[in-house]
Amino acid sequence: MAIHPMNNIHPLAHNPAIRRVSPWLVFHIASLATFLVSIDTTVLYVAFHSIAKSFPAANPTSIAWVMNAYTIVYATCLIPAGGLADRYGRKRIFMLGVALFILASVLCGLSPNIHTLIAARVVQAIGASFLGPAALSLILEAFSKDKRAIVVGAWGATGALAAALGPAVGAWIVDAWGWEWAFYINAPLGIYCLFMGIKTLNESSNPASRLRFDLMGMLLIIAAIAAITSSLIEYKHYLNQPHIPLLIGGSGLGLLLLFVYWCKKTSNPLVDLKLFQNHTYRAVNIAALFFSTAFATMFFSFFFLMTKIWGYSLPQAGLAMMVGPATVVPTALWGGRIASRYGHKMVLVAGCLIFSTSSIWYLSKITAIPDYLWACLPGQLISGIGVGLVMPSLSGAAVHDLPQKDYAIGSAINQAIRQIGTVLGVAITVSILVKSAVNLDDFHLLYTIQFLLVITSAVFVSQVNTRQS
Repeated sequence: MAIHPMNNIHPLAHNPAIRRVSPWLVFHIASLATFLVSIDTTVLYVAFHSIAKSFPAANPTSIAWVMNAYTIVYATCLIPAGGLADRYGRKRIFMLGVALFILASVLCGLSPNIHTLIAARVVQAIGASFLGPAALSLILEAFSKDKRAIVVGAWGATGALAAALGPAVGAWIVDAWGWEWAFYINAPLGIYCLFMGIKTLNESSNPASRLRFDLMGMLLIIAAIAAITSSLIEYKHYLNQPHIPLLIGGSGLGLLLLFVYWCKKTSNPLVDLKLFQNHTYRAVNIAALFFSTAFATMFFSFFFLMTKIWGYSLPQAGLAMMVGPATVVPTALWGGRIASRYGHKMVLVAGCLIFSTSSIWYLSKITAIPDYLWACLPGQLISGIGVGLVMPSLSGAAVHDLPQKDYAIGSAINQAIRQIGTVLGVAITVSILVKSAVNLDDFHLLYTIQFLLVITSAVFVSQVNTRQS
């Protein structure tokens, strides 16, 4: 059954206090805020080495936690944030999220040490988690049901546009002004979103909705993912004592099982496991975990290849990275239209297989000799088409068959799982590439891992069924 409009939203005809606002203006404001969150992530991929130079006392693991602490907290807070938006108002939580994100961005730029930076990133993650689900809810409320697949595709394309602009803009900012300005740049755009949101957006809420604030569940999943990623990042430092990372990783898996047990037994769990009884929802979320992990390894490793193997400057690497993500934008819009007509399965399977082809291309064509035009560019175009078909369709398929009462929490869980995949992808990339002397064999290993992850994702999305009968 398709998603139905939310019952707690009053039509304009019955509530004259609600302003008549163009749906696309709502889309503009909410998507711009989402754009800030997306571009902030891609900029940090570029700034990794610059941050490391600013904090010479910090080891690579600490630098990796500048990204992973944000992503883990963001993923975990997304779930209760959806309930907060439903209960206390989507506009109110959206605006709070934007304000927190701006404040934390400034604090990140002012950080005197790596630990302060990580702490500021945690606050930034909380703000991002507040605005994310609320932004999508505001967008979907503004459009009729028959437009939603197209709108979700356009919303996904916004993230893709951020990924396209992020490397080039971020590399130029970091190279010219320093990594601090990668955070400061969020302030003016965020203030614009606040001003336009206060002036334009209508409030909506469902005071009767259940708020999922499960502190124990949040602590368990944060500890579990932190332990698993730490074992991936740290294993090479314990080659003579392999039992240490194995013990850390095993404890993470144990905590993950404990988290599942907790969610089954507690009355108001962070994750409602009953949602996963829906076959499509279960398949989409497993596929999202594998695909997001592969995407993160591909995106992050590109800068290592450009700068460490081919000797590109940071701005050159940023410009070189633009083509693939730029391809995502039109592909996402086109894929949304196809999914709207024929269902998501065809789009998802095709996208996964296309993306896997890019891994094979890189594996066979990338050498130590710089050859962007013939070795790298085709792979970028192929991967861009694959990501454009898969990422927005994962969002659409995940919520397609959920009842209205579960929409916000179902969407938040899907986004959280994708963020956890990003954490794992960053951890895998750091564990393989962050060392004194990186070589081509390291990249070939990563491309092989990417291929296997995406093929696994393709197997799961082949079980999706969202086609209208």
